Amino acid sequence: MAKKLYVGNLSFSTTSESLRDAFGQAGPVVSANVISDKMTGRSRGFGFVEMEDADAEKAINMWNGQELDGRKLAVNEARPMADRPPRRRSFGNDRGF
Repeated sequence: MAKKLYVGNLSFSTTSESLRDAFGQAGPVVSANVISDKMTGRSRGFGFVEMEDADAEKAINMWNGQELDGRKLAVNEARPMADRPPRRRSFGNDRGF
């Protein structure tokens, strides 16, 4: 079964392809995705890599605290996304509607 890893503190120059290549050193990568800002298209500095369980543990040990593109990575098992309350929209006034 595949395990999803959170990869934080990515350089803004790191791409999904370079992330896949780097983590491929630990084993086959199912998917690699650098998260980008919807408005600007610029990297948000984190991403996700999906690998088989044994390879995922190896990748965590290999990459957590190591440098990629000049930045020390934070790598751990991804947590499920928590439910968030709906955002309040503000259209230029302070009442939120």
